[in-house]
Amino acid sequence: MDVDHERIRKAVREILIAVGEDPDREGLLETPDRVARMYAEIFSGLHTDPAIHLQTMFTQKHDEMVLVKDIEFSSCCEHHLLPFIGKAHIAYLPNGKIVGLSKLARVVDAVARRPQVQERMTEHIADLIMAHLKPRGVGVIVEASHSCMTIRGVRKPGAMTITSSMRGGFLTDPATRSELMSLVFGAK
Repeated sequence: MDVDHERIRKAVREILIAVGEDPDREGLLETPDRVARMYAEIFSGLHTDPAIHLQTMFTQKHDEMVLVKDIEFSSCCEHHLLPFIGKAHIAYLPNGKIVGLSKLARVVDAVARRPQVQERMTEHIADLIMAHLKPRGVGVIVEASHSCMTIRGVRKPGAMTITSSMRGGFLTDPATRSELMSLVFGAK
């Protein structure tokens, strides 16, 4: 099912009235339509399967870590419908197959474009890569700043949330996990 633009437009108009605004004033006339288009864009991941990006693999004998770091994303917190913005770092230990590096960034984009919590996003990315690439291990680290913590509530600008999800060799081998952390965050 696609996004119901008309229903969103009506709901946004009601929200504007509920907060004491006049939805018919010049500056707000097009706001309900803009918000409907925005929601269609930021929630587009609800209507796509991120696994599609992991279907094309290449046979390659490479048994060391592959890491794509600093994959920028924006997502939306399901608790307040406010954005959280950050970077994902994805590493995997190939098992005879590799995937195009841009495909990992596409997976992040597809997973990020839905209402969610960061913890589930991190797990989902790791599970997708593990299931489709069948590597010897996957490590996913996500760093994000949450608007629900920076502009409302506790109001702590600069606070970062870091989540990780480790599978296979990244979970069972402390040296592999340590190497990943060093490559992502630098040697301490």
